[in-house]
Amino acid sequence: MTSLIQVEQLYRFFAGHCAVNNVSFTLERGEILGFLGPNGAGKTTTMQMICGNLAPTEGQIFINGIDILDCPKEAKRELGYLPEVPPVYRDLTTDEFLQYCASLHRLPRSKITKAVDNAKDRCGLTEVGKRLIGNLSKGYQQRVGIAQAILHMPAVIILDEPTVGLDPIQIREIRELIRELGKEHGIILSTHILPEIQEVCTRVQIIHQGQIVLNDSIEGLERNMRALSILIRTQGTPDLARLYALKGILSIDELGENRYRIFHDKESNPAYAIAETAVSLGWGMLELVPEKRSMEEIFIEITRHSPQTEGE
Repeated sequence: MTSLIQVEQLYRFFAGHCAVNNVSFTLERGEILGFLGPNGAGKTTTMQMICGNLAPTEGQIFINGIDILDCPKEAKRELGYLPEVPPVYRDLTTDEFLQYCASLHRLPRSKITKAVDNAKDRCGLTEVGKRLIGNLSKGYQQRVGIAQAILHMPAVIILDEPTVGLDPIQIREIRELIRELGKEHGIILSTHILPEIQEVCTRVQIIHQGQIVLNDSIEGLERNMRALSILIRTQGTPDLARLYALKGILSIDELGENRYRIFHDKESNPAYAIAETAVSLGWGMLELVPEKRSMEEIFIEITRHSPQTEGE
């Protein structure tokens, strides 16, 4: 089966500076890929090359099997794009704007009405078709921006910061819309809102100093989020020597009021042994919680050092 996006050994140089360094990845139908990177990491440059707005110095990009360098018009027909600021005309109604966008996508005149109605239905815009876009809330304007990106039923949808500036209710609605779209399309979601990746995406990719430094499923990411520590709270005072004797225990921090943070090695998970020991010795186990690292902590850890430094 052909990948919806296939990026092979992508490079981009600016005046001798390598902004994108040997980047390769794929996107399959039904995937929502969260694309992350600190400022200056090469994320925007990579996105511009995928969209055909910037030519790579080296490498190939296939959109639904079409080489974007050899056949740019055909490849771009397979793309729908929502920039960070939705490209909407505030003095047009929703219907007028979407009909205009359908013409830009060169949809046959006989199919425009159906395509507009379908996009409005999928994006929850049916009731605001006759309203001026300038009079809509920002959340609805964002929906209009997504609607224009899917009018022509592209294989791939690229969304750049789709929930920035929205209120919590609007954010939840847009995220639900993205999840629904992800069932039929392949989606690349560029965002700085790290919890959004966990909420919406099926896979995450982090770029740093022009190189992909993480490419994993959300399930794999959540496994990486498991910290190597366990918090416990007991009714009585535990015998720390008995805890240190358990396999894999590295150190124990006393937090006061019979609370302890127990650090262990990667190869072991001593939670069961800790609980068993506490019960058998009558310590009165009140709490045992494996700690998790936040996605922010993982992101900072991964991007703190350059790939070049790590490889030296």
